[in-house]
Amino acid sequence: MSTDHDSIDAALLDLSAKSNDELRSLLDELYAEEQRVSYRRRVLHGKIDILRAELVRRLKSSHDAGGDVIGGSDVERLIDILANDLRGVSRFDVAIDEPEEDLTED
Repeated sequence: MSTDHDSIDAALLDLSAKSNDELRSLLDELYAEEQRVSYRRRVLHGKIDILRAELVRRLKSSHDAGGDVIGGSDVERLIDILANDLRGVSRFDVAIDEPEEDLTED
């Protein structure tokens, strides 16, 4: 099964055989993809900011009520994150072959 990414990658292997118009078309496709990725990144960062703010609000409320701000599960998660970072690969790394999401639904 071939994708647009595959055709663009294949086209990049033999640039000397491409006309100027073909090169411009490839550039336009890559610029459009970059814009979609950039938009998706901004949307994701906005969602992350909202979730982080809610978590901070809840932790502050818990702290103000005399509760613990950091629990055992938090420490375990931090250990896991640091251990993954030391190996150079995080479980949050994105695979290249993931299907694109519909960006118009956000």
